Amino acid sequence: METIKSYLDNIFRNLPKSKEMERLKSEILYNMEERYNELKDNGKLENEAIGIVISEFGNIDELLDEMGISPSKNNENYPVVDNEEAMEFVSLKKKASYLIATGVGLILLGVSLLIFLSQMAERNLIFQSLPEDAKGTLPVIALFLLIVPAVALFIYSGTKLERFKFIEEGKFEISSDLRNILNSELPSITQKQSIHTIIGVSLCIFSVVVLLAIVSFEPFADFGVCVMLLMIAVAVSIFITSGSVPDSYKELLKIDDYKPKTQKQDKVIGAVAGIVWPIAVCIFLFCGFVFNLWHICWVVFPITGILFGGFTALYKAIKAD
Repeated sequence: METIKSYLDNIFRNLPKSKEMERLKSEILYNMEERYNELKDNGKLENEAIGIVISEFGNIDELLDEMGISPSKNNENYPVVDNEEAMEFVSLKKKASYLIATGVGLILLGVSLLIFLSQMAERNLIFQSLPEDAKGTLPVIALFLLIVPAVALFIYSGTKLERFKFIEEGKFEISSDLRNILNSELPSITQKQSIHTIIGVSLCIFSVVVLLAIVSFEPFADFGVCVMLLMIAVAVSIFITSGSVPDSYKELLKIDDYKPKTQKQDKVIGAVAGIVWPIAVCIFLFCGFVFNLWHICWVVFPITGILFGGFTALYKAIKAD
């Protein structure tokens, strides 16, 4: 019997210390002792009974792995997130997603306003009394007036989740009860996300249809992009907000994109994004200020998005092999 206890002690030695873990250990020990006594009553020798029990319960490591818990010394000091903390984290992620969605919407609105004001000024429908340089500068000022609060929202959304940074880094554990709750609720939440994704994708496709329809009317052709960007802004907001809750659940469960291996890939992708997108902004501003191509240089953003999306897919495919 002491052999069985020692076996369990070795398995649970490097696992997080919590009441839930102690309860799990007690339940497993109880089941093993019950099986041991049953084998002894059936005439098995002690060593034979112990060997059978350990072999039958040899999938304890698999059980812990399914729960996202591994007997590693690196996890020895990781905090255990309880139900209340988990729900607070989910709530803050949801609030942060609304802030980010608003910021993205402001930027796309700013680009749309830039194109709209530039075209209106070019047709002498506004700013008639201003010099040519001012006509080209005012739309850019309008863009930056919307970019500034957008950046502030991005920064503020990050500060709201600062105290849960250890969760985003994967340096935590959760109880089996919380894991069961999250796993049971995740399918319905993911289904809702799928519906919102369909709506967002439909809006993106429909925005292209609207663009082509407006372009067919020559006097209004240049304003089609403005309408398309506004529709895309709504679609992107739907993508961001609808994905916050299922993503936070997956983050707590450490599955899909939030597995440790995948998180390392995301750091590389994030580093590339930190270089590519500022370069795209520089190209946009350079073409606008130097060559006065505000009406067309916006295409640098969708082109960058397509190329970056292709790089991300290729990188993940290579690392998956």
